Amino acid sequence: MSIAIPGALELQFVASVNQTARICHEISLSKGFGDDRSFGDIISLIHSELSEALEEFRNGHEPTEIYFNGQKPEGIPIELADAVIRIFQYCDTAGIDLGTAIITKMEFNKTRPSKHGGKVI
Repeated sequence: MSIAIPGALELQFVASVNQTARICHEISLSKGFGDDRSFGDIISLIHSELSEALEEFRNGHEPTEIYFNGQKPEGIPIELADAVIRIFQYCDTAGIDLGTAIITKMEFNKTRPSKHGGKVI
């Protein structure tokens, strides 16, 4: 299966992803979280959100389930969103063009053979 991403759509995607990263970063800054964390701290925080998603699954929650603990949303989608938000924040802080990186990786992935790498998990 070959998937082509037209040039204009590609540019729109890149701009949208990078603008979303900027918004995530600005919200973080407005809540008092600066850019003073180390790369290792950032990766640990992203990992912790993914671990929280796994815990939601282990606790019997469905992958699409969002529920509320008071006003706070919870569930696998929320924890995955938290991980993505942290990634977006870091990319904007570090000046990473995440939109282009995603397109670049997707284009490369289209060239890979089925189930490349032979890994079990």
